Amino acid sequence: MQQTRDVAREIEILTAAANKALQEGKGSQAITYWGQILLLNPNHIPTLAALGKYSLANNDNNSACKAFERVCQIDGRDPQQWISLAIAYRKLNNIDGESAAIQQALVADPMDMLALIMKADLHTRLGETHQAALTYGSVVKVAPPIERVHPSLRPSIEFAMQYKANYDQEHGKFLDDFLATAYQEVHGEQLDRFRDSVDIMVGRKKRYDSQSLLYHYPSLAPVEFFDHERFPWLAEIENGTEQILTEFMHVLGEEEGFTPYLEYSPGVPMGQLAELNNSPDWSAYHLYKDGVVQEANAAKCPNTMRLLSLAPQPIQLGKTPSALFSLLKPKTHIRPHTGASNVRLLTHIPLIIQEHCGFRVGNQTKPWIPGQALVFDDTIEHEAWNNSDQLRVVMIFDIWHPDLSEAERHMITAMSKAELAFKERHSL
Repeated sequence: MQQTRDVAREIEILTAAANKALQEGKGSQAITYWGQILLLNPNHIPTLAALGKYSLANNDNNSACKAFERVCQIDGRDPQQWISLAIAYRKLNNIDGESAAIQQALVADPMDMLALIMKADLHTRLGETHQAALTYGSVVKVAPPIERVHPSLRPSIEFAMQYKANYDQEHGKFLDDFLATAYQEVHGEQLDRFRDSVDIMVGRKKRYDSQSLLYHYPSLAPVEFFDHERFPWLAEIENGTEQILTEFMHVLGEEEGFTPYLEYSPGVPMGQLAELNNSPDWSAYHLYKDGVVQEANAAKCPNTMRLLSLAPQPIQLGKTPSALFSLLKPKTHIRPHTGASNVRLLTHIPLIIQEHCGFRVGNQTKPWIPGQALVFDDTIEHEAWNNSDQLRVVMIFDIWHPDLSEAERHMITAMSKAELAFKERHSL
């Protein structure tokens, strides 16, 4: 114990001596003192960080890189540690190292503004325009009002704002040109809401009344739960609940094809749902995923697939339709969140329901009752819980919002093609 205190005291003295040497412009002496400290404690993070910072300032980038690599290996919990390493890698023109370090900074804190700026800048240097615009958009979202931003960062924030504005302008022009033919195909139809939706998506108009995360369609009334009368096809699916349940129990017994409901990469901002990311507590068996039939799974559920064919599922390339069995383990809470777009609704067909399970959309809380469908707008804040000791299972699928005309649906589908084409143009 006495020896530990002696070492700590000696490190304290050497640190003070190194700081004094730096103040006097005697960098070589400071390096000598730091070397002595690291002989006493090779894992002394403040010394390694000071050595890295000094080396970086003096363009000794290899030494800086080694020092910051060591800091991150020892600790790595502070995004600034990874940011320092990323700066060193950048000076060495090590793109892979820079990218990996920035990603680790965002794993440590997905909302770190400086790490987001560096990620966007890297995308820009690599010519990855789409990814750069998305990340600059994140910078703008997390940045405080410009007058509260540190003067050294204001140029970066202003650049992010201008870059995103320019990208949105190009995006809007591209969509206008791409969609011209589709507009002609439905000439004379009422498409004001669709046009507003495009303007909102590309920043030409402001969104005021929706919690849609990705794509907002104006003037669709935010209805929490919809009346069954609006969906004449729904009764036949409800009547087929036993068939659906039988097929689900078969695939459950095989224990194959189940994946976590959420599968986002580390570093992606997730808010309240972060604790369930890549978690088996909330899992899924997909029949349609991102608009694509999951053939192996669907083949095991022919009756379910036949019943799903009765529903007007939305066609958005790379996004919808979607259909799956959602499994929520005991004592699991899906915290309040909102969905991607209000152009489609979600339908729940309850299959295995226990007491103490519940579901809230907006101000309405409802129990799941096996065989009784719930149709709701998931862009309204909603949450679910299973406070029982047994598994809860619901089949979920999406449908077009019933207030969209056929012409509007046609245009939304066309726009999904335009979106993919635009992203392909800006992706390497």
